[in-house]
Amino acid sequence: MPAKATLRIPATLADAYERCWRRAAAPAEWNVTREKFLSALERSVAHRFSGAATEPNSNSIEAFLEGLHAADLALACACSAGEAAAWDYFVAQYRPELYRAARAIIGRSGADGGDAGAREMADSLYANLYGLRAGESERKSLFDYYHGRSKLGTWLHAILAQRHVDEIRRTRKMDSLDEPAEDGEARHELVAVNASPDSERERYLVMLQGVLTLVLDGLAPRDRLRLAYYYAEDLTLAEIGNLTGEHESTVSRQIERTRRDVRRSVEAKLRKEKKLSEAQLRLCYEYAREEWPFDLTLRLRAVPARPLTARE
Repeated sequence: MPAKATLRIPATLADAYERCWRRAAAPAEWNVTREKFLSALERSVAHRFSGAATEPNSNSIEAFLEGLHAADLALACACSAGEAAAWDYFVAQYRPELYRAARAIIGRSGADGGDAGAREMADSLYANLYGLRAGESERKSLFDYYHGRSKLGTWLHAILAQRHVDEIRRTRKMDSLDEPAEDGEARHELVAVNASPDSERERYLVMLQGVLTLVLDGLAPRDRLRLAYYYAEDLTLAEIGNLTGEHESTVSRQIERTRRDVRRSVEAKLRKEKKLSEAQLRLCYEYAREEWPFDLTLRLRAVPARPLTARE
């Protein structure tokens, strides 16, 4: 179930909430009122800080609000309410993207079969997105679980990827992951509702941080030093060359080579040690591009205290 809003709008944050409302710029035909949107913002804030040991301060909440994808959140609010105009817009904008994401996730087993399978996977999501009624007037829409932290397209991609992984696990009946047969089908149908893309985001980011930290710690001293000077100390290539005894062009080439090596090492560890699929790996990078909450400059600033030798 979506997190219940337990935080109310403090007077000191009224302007921040109002800026989100203006950024949303929801068309009138979507019928997203200011009150509905502010309620969605409250749910997002409550969900974001639900596990905090202490109540978040105003600066933390304001920073979170400024990073939200307000227009996407407004669209999700309207679609959750079943507004026809919003649904027409969503289908027109996101159906091609869902098909592309599904094709990337399942790959191609032949042109026709791959496309057909991708369309089936994408189209199967619409029932949960539109919402199933639990009573006469209550709508349970998957959009209620969207909190605006990532782009709506990234969030939908996460759901498709998780569904695909769950289906593979179910059909292969892996002993360590399989559930009783009578529950398996229901689990597949409800996986997107039970799995929180926001919790997946946090898991991927923490995983990426851990792997990147290990790779940075394992760099050769001179490679690490160049990165520290460039990214942590913000020195120019010429300044770095003066400190390392290298030509400016050599510094540039070596930094680019180290970047490529770091990326290859990180991807290899994510694939082999964390068992991420190609689709999950792409999703991991998408989350990192949208929100990278970790400061790695302290790791890079731990440069060697002694002069480097020529061999290093």
